[in-house]
Amino acid sequence: MTKAEVISEISEKTGVPKEDVSVTIEAFFSIVKEEMAEGKNIYVRGFGSFVNKRRKKKIARNISKNTAIVIDEHFIPSFKPSKVFVEKIKESKKVKEING
Repeated sequence: MTKAEVISEISEKTGVPKEDVSVTIEAFFSIVKEEMAEGKNIYVRGFGSFVNKRRKKKIARNISKNTAIVIDEHFIPSFKPSKVFVEKIKESKKVKEING
C-alpha cells in the first residue's frame, strides 16, 4: 500500500478531504523525523514506538579491495510495533493466507 492509497483510505473512512488528510500525514512524518533527529523517541500507544537505535563502532571489510574500514558509532531510526499491533498481525487469517 502506498502513501497515496493510505490517504485515499483515510479520506473515505473519515469523510475528510484528501488534501487535508495529505497535509496531516505529511505533518506527522515531518514531526517524527524532526524529533528523532533531535534524539527523542516517539511512542504511539496501541501502535508502536519510533526509536533511535545505537550501533557500536566496528571494523568492516571491503571485500573487493581487501581493506578494512572503520565504521564509527552511529544511530539509526527503528520502529517497534506495540503488543496490540503484533497480536493483530499474528491472529490475521488474511496474512496467513497470503504468506501461507
